[in-house]
Amino acid sequence: MAAGRLLTLPVGLALALVLAGCGAPTTGTGGFVTGDGTITVVAVADRRPAPVIAGETLDGGTWSSETAAGKVIVYNVWGSWCPPCRAEAPALQAAAEATADQAVFVGVNTRDLDPAPARAFVRDAGITYPSLFDPAGSLLLGFAGDLPPSAIPSTLVVDAEGRVAARVIGATTESTLVGLIDDIAGGR
Repeated sequence: MAAGRLLTLPVGLALALVLAGCGAPTTGTGGFVTGDGTITVVAVADRRPAPVIAGETLDGGTWSSETAAGKVIVYNVWGSWCPPCRAEAPALQAAAEATADQAVFVGVNTRDLDPAPARAFVRDAGITYPSLFDPAGSLLLGFAGDLPPSAIPSTLVVDAEGRVAARVIGATTESTLVGLIDDIAGGR
């Protein structure tokens, strides 16, 4: 039983750090940590494999990163309660449409304990790509060793070879995402 508690402590601590936004530069309204738009791009030679991300979507379906093999994957971590998430939603949808031939966009809804507000957010924002329902943030733990999404919103980009390639901490723009996707899809 003691070994089980010891294993639970590091997992719980890692989850708390990811969801609390440890190290992110700005405290947002509503008691969450938001970022400043800092972009980190990992050199091609230094990229490590991304975790397999799979789960239930807000519409009751399922999604797995294994179904997007060979494409760039863009994960956007968001919450329905997050004002910067609301502000960036149109840019994400526009970037998803502009790069549909190169990239797959997936939302990761976190800290919403009830999926109803998250579904309303997606509907009101006109988001057409799937969003995984991850109230505890457990899907995000797989990125903890590379580029953890340490603020809400955060956006992670995985290259077509399945390696963690870039991260944006905080709200982003359509042009930033399109540029990142173009660069990463082009092998940079």
